[in-house]
Amino acid sequence: MPTAVDPSLNRRKLRLALKAARDKRGLTQRDAAEALEWSLSKVIRIEAGTVSLSVTDLRAMLHEYGVEDADVVAELEEAARGSKGQSWWTPYNDVISPPFSQYLGYESAASDIRGYHPSLVPGHLQTADYIDALFAVGRPTPDAQQRVDLRLARQERVLQDDGPAVEMILDEAALRRQVGGPAVMRRQLAFLKELVVQQKANLRVLPLTAGAHDSLDSSFFLLGFRDDEDVLYVAGPGGVSTIRDDREAVARYQECFEDLRNKALSEEDTVTLLDGLVVGYHTD
Repeated sequence: MPTAVDPSLNRRKLRLALKAARDKRGLTQRDAAEALEWSLSKVIRIEAGTVSLSVTDLRAMLHEYGVEDADVVAELEEAARGSKGQSWWTPYNDVISPPFSQYLGYESAASDIRGYHPSLVPGHLQTADYIDALFAVGRPTPDAQQRVDLRLARQERVLQDDGPAVEMILDEAALRRQVGGPAVMRRQLAFLKELVVQQKANLRVLPLTAGAHDSLDSSFFLLGFRDDEDVLYVAGPGGVSTIRDDREAVARYQECFEDLRNKALSEEDTVTLLDGLVVGYHTD
């Protein structure tokens, strides 16, 4: 079933339209802020899509930017009304960092998701018991179940029928690592195969024989949009970052993904490998 439109999608629609209108008017963000008698940070937050926008403020911006088309104004006013309210991940705010919350806003609006993790099955594709096994490592925390529920809720949204196109490169090392033991891994690998067979995701394995590459120490995800440039999410030794404006960094990971894609097994060989690993876990 399709889910209701998330407020983050409406905020993104407003962000793109207002930035385009401001640029067409030949105004900088500072120019717009001074003309509207607002703080510069308010304009920046609106154009970043991180805050809701009232219809009154929207009308002020559209007037300043010379947007008069009645249909466009009505469409954006509807988006402004829909920019308020809670995002789907709001119930999990206690276990979500601000950077990850920002990333989830972008992910909710993405038309496609490409990604790679060097040592684990990517979080979007993990089964419940695989997630449980990951969170069971180390000292128990009272919010562990909430973190599990968040990851599964995110997976449900990403893999729904009208969700984004998903393409992931699975590292063979991650598939051979016994997270939770043989039974957990059998179910996890069977789930990955099911996603491929049902064409819910484009999954291909990067074999161990592929050797070294540019993302051995970092996981990353590239979010694609029909009307905007890619957004990059990277997690590695340097921390976690959501990158939109550093086009050089985004391009580097776009090239990295192409390299991984070229080195990965075909879909048919990926399914064959998954089947073989499942058999192996039955004998362990």
